[in-house]
Amino acid sequence: MRKKTTKKGRRDKLADEKEILEEQKEQKETNKSETETTKKEDTAEKDKDKKDKPKEPEKSEEEKLKEQLDAANDKYLRLMAEYDNFRKRSAKERLEITDTVKGNAIGEILPIFDNFERALEAETTDETYKQGVEMIFKQFGECLKKLGVEIIDPTGETFDPNIANAVNQIEDPELGENVVAQTFQKGYKIGGKVIRYAMVVVANP
Repeated sequence: MRKKTTKKGRRDKLADEKEILEEQKEQKETNKSETETTKKEDTAEKDKDKKDKPKEPEKSEEEKLKEQLDAANDKYLRLMAEYDNFRKRSAKERLEITDTVKGNAIGEILPIFDNFERALEAETTDETYKQGVEMIFKQFGECLKKLGVEIIDPTGETFDPNIANAVNQIEDPELGENVVAQTFQKGYKIGGKVIRYAMVVVANP
């Protein structure tokens, strides 16, 4: 059987609830006050730090312009250095391409030059003919020289596979070890690039 709540009991309950609400309100206000106090203290501390910290002198217009000029000069020098490197690299590449193309073209006519050289070694009684061949051979050689072509004739030197191909080997006590005893066919190079390797006989490999 439910007990009836008296008016007095209801009043006491309402009074208790009101008291709790007031206490919660007071606690909120206290917390809010403490937070505001902390913020004020922090702001005051920051303001104090700003006041204590010496202000950096403001740069003059002349100093600002000088900094801009220094930055522009630095950028200009860097750009010039990059351009100089590009120019040198491009020049080197063009030279290499030129030497390659020139070498390929000259390589095609070297057999003709070889035949003129063999013609000079042939026996003949026709002096006029011989002089004509000598003249053509000499002009041919001068033309190759002007184009920067160098002859490779390693006879008597130590065999170097970078400029010659060994087509035969012999034993010769009068020659040193790995020495080129004979050059069957001369080689040619241009600008350090080998156009045609010399064909040689190597002694005492």
